[in-house]
Amino acid sequence: MVKQIEIEGNAINDIASFYEEINRVFVGVESWQIGQSLDAFDDLLYGGYGALQGAESVELVWYHMDHSRNALGYHTTRAYYLEKLQPGSPYNKKLFKEKLEALEKGTGKTYFDTVMAILAEHPSIRVISE
Repeated sequence: MVKQIEIEGNAINDIASFYEEINRVFVGVESWQIGQSLDAFDDLLYGGYGALQGAESVELVWYHMDHSRNALGYHTTRAYYLEKLQPGSPYNKKLFKEKLEALEKGTGKTYFDTVMAILAEHPSIRVISE
């Protein structure tokens, strides 16, 4: 059975609001939420709980995707990478420096691109832009 899930792209204005929207549509009925982590987002998409529980396949209807693409675009991604490079940050600074350099050269992925790549790794989820 195909389950339809709808994301309201106009509600996504930055990384924090992306996760608020993801938690609203995917996790809503659970007593927990995922944090601001691409790994957690990827894990969520494997299903078994929340909105994906019992779903064999999903049509993810993403309304106003262009708004989300812009909100999670170059400037947001650059700020995200710079935050990871702050002194005392526990993150792999070499990796994030490389990602930042690629982004600034126009060859790197934005946060939105990364979200879409994660979704593409889940063949049971078909993204529909509305």
